[in-house]
Amino acid sequence: MTNEWCGWREATERALYGPDNGFYTRPGGPGPAGHFRTSVHASPLYAGAVATLLCRVDTALGRPDELALVDVGAGRGELLTGVLAALPAEVSARVCPYAVERAARPQGLDPRIDWRGELPAPGSATGLLFANEWLDNVPVEVVETDEDGVPRRVLVRADGTERLGGPVDGPDADWLRRWWAPPLAADATGGGAPGLRAEIGRPRDEAWARAVRTLRAGLAVAADYAHERGDRPLFGTLTGFRDGREVPPVPDGSCDITAHVALDACAGPSAERLTQRAALHALGVAGHRPPLTLAATDPSGYVRALSTAGAAAELTDPAGLGGFGWLMEPVGGECAGLLKGWDA
Repeated sequence: MTNEWCGWREATERALYGPDNGFYTRPGGPGPAGHFRTSVHASPLYAGAVATLLCRVDTALGRPDELALVDVGAGRGELLTGVLAALPAEVSARVCPYAVERAARPQGLDPRIDWRGELPAPGSATGLLFANEWLDNVPVEVVETDEDGVPRRVLVRADGTERLGGPVDGPDADWLRRWWAPPLAADATGGGAPGLRAEIGRPRDEAWARAVRTLRAGLAVAADYAHERGDRPLFGTLTGFRDGREVPPVPDGSCDITAHVALDACAGPSAERLTQRAALHALGVAGHRPPLTLAATDPSGYVRALSTAGAAAELTDPAGLGGFGWLMEPVGGECAGLLKGWDA
């Protein structure tokens, strides 16, 4: 892998998706599950909740003959496999499942799943598009304010060494002004504090807009760890993961490289945003402990119920997975407000 200076967006693209040594695309790799724990891997309850959401979309759309389920950033197909297993037979018979993933199709995957490296054509699908922890892996530029407070692009080499490049300008400067804002100034006059960092999420906005356009009608959902304009982190969120541990983000293909998502910037005019905790509660996932009386009458049932409650609690923990953001974007009016009426 080249060790020349480039922006973080280019470096991350090579490190994650390069054809020979990309972290996600190298042959025989374990996929995301080998390096970090997502909601999909935490419990089958998550796939069950997505199956429930798909059924609600199906009902809202009038039960079409073909119901698309598009999983963007499908990993090794774990979510699609779980959702297909959880669907009622009548719905399952009409589902057309698509896995959108740049890695090769894994062996033994359900033959019904259409595995492809790119999104289906715009306007070609009717149903649910779901992107779990996909946008955080869409590469972005990183900027840092210099000693005069001027935001400059951060250049990096494959060994992780950084230096500051030229000032941020053009559409990236416009995005920074609108969506990151103070205390990180976004013009060449400076005036901000030195050493502040930000990730410019414009490529993610564009990637999400393209994903939503896949649908002719239905609902697009992005679930990811996120931050809001009024609470952006002062020093950015770029980091790495390897073998279940957080590590420095070195763009040499040896680790995942990720950063939190500005979901508010991605959101279209009809989008709804809520926490994963609220979304899963609305879909029937709650961490209530079973009554102790069940232990006396059905000890095995009590243990199973206790395990389910523990898994639900992990998925909805507001300090963990439950604090993730869900961006829900209806296409057409039928699928608006499917989770409304639930508190976080």
